[in-house]
Amino acid sequence: MRKIILSFVVDVGSYALKGGAMYKAWLLFLLFIIVTGSYTAYIQLKEGLITIGATDQIPMELFFANFIFTAHVAAAAILVVAPGYFYHRKDMKELAVIGEIIAMVFVATGITFILFHMGRPDRLWHMVPFIGYLNFPNSMLVYDTIVLNVYLYLNLIGISYILYKKYVGEFDTKALARWFTPVIYLAIVWGPLIRSNARMGAWSTAVMPFGFLAMAGASGPSLVILLFLLIRKHSKLHINDSVIDLMSTIIGWSLGIIMLVFAAEYFTALYSNTEHAAPLNYSMFGHNGLNMYVPWFWGTVGAIVACFIAILIPKVRKSYDRWLPVVCVVVFLAILVEKPMMLVFPAFSPSPLGEYTEYHPTFIELYNVVSTWAVGFLSLTLIVKGAVGILTGEVMYRKPETTT
Repeated sequence: MRKIILSFVVDVGSYALKGGAMYKAWLLFLLFIIVTGSYTAYIQLKEGLITIGATDQIPMELFFANFIFTAHVAAAAILVVAPGYFYHRKDMKELAVIGEIIAMVFVATGITFILFHMGRPDRLWHMVPFIGYLNFPNSMLVYDTIVLNVYLYLNLIGISYILYKKYVGEFDTKALARWFTPVIYLAIVWGPLIRSNARMGAWSTAVMPFGFLAMAGASGPSLVILLFLLIRKHSKLHINDSVIDLMSTIIGWSLGIIMLVFAAEYFTALYSNTEHAAPLNYSMFGHNGLNMYVPWFWGTVGAIVACFIAILIPKVRKSYDRWLPVVCVVVFLAILVEKPMMLVFPAFSPSPLGEYTEYHPTFIELYNVVSTWAVGFLSLTLIVKGAVGILTGEVMYRKPETTT
């Protein structure tokens, strides 16, 4: 058994490292960012949060904003798994493991952002039961830890089981349905829970949950489409157009809901013209020359509206090699930018003393964010590449020949 597991790890790892010049250049590029980013991470861990741009007025930095976004993408991975197991779509069931890989990688990436956000991750033992104090459910950090780690391990179990059984040639659909499908269903149900860990008091509006879920439904499938298009182009794994079309439909509906939620929230806040609308006014129009967030706000809103209109056009949705990838990239980046520049930073202005503040991240903070994303995309690339090798039959266990 140990020899088979070792063979599984070696075969998948060696296959994941194989590829053309562009593939190897991509891996080396990510590896360079990670290696150089280890130095900036060391500086932050050594010097503390003084090395980043957080202030008394804005205590939430880029790490927290990016964590919220990774939770979007991780939760949206269930949109790949759910159609296969809830609606028994054969074209989606084979690809469910890819969705679980996306969820696992981006949950791990989000946890990394939280470790940077904490400043002193070496003190995590304080929340370990018996030797510390698990302040549940009062502590948001404990809630994050439980929800994220359970979702991470559920997907890790699913990925390992499916890929290993396919690798050794013992994959039994009936056995999977009997013993393992409940784990997949639990992962599907657990996914939306990680959406609730970013909703804190400063953002408790009635439409916030719907906006968060809609953004997950837009950003996650955008990454899924880009990944599926690359897999279909550079591997032997067959992915039907119907899968891409379903993801495009989900993006279209999600963008429509985002626009509806934005319109309702902006109209309600601006029409009443109370002090609660001050952060929104600040991000939309600026305040006394502080206009840092204004171009980001209108650029993000314009990108979302433009992508919604574009994805309604059949020729754009069917342009798998040109326009659809462009739309997916713009949607992904627009929602990523929305987190710090529209959701997090403006929410802290004005302060209780009436102060308006702009957030200016430091180079160390920016590079730690970039290097964390590099770790996530490197992990995603290698794990998906190995999984594709197993799904296509290029990586399989070969029993040693016995001599008589």
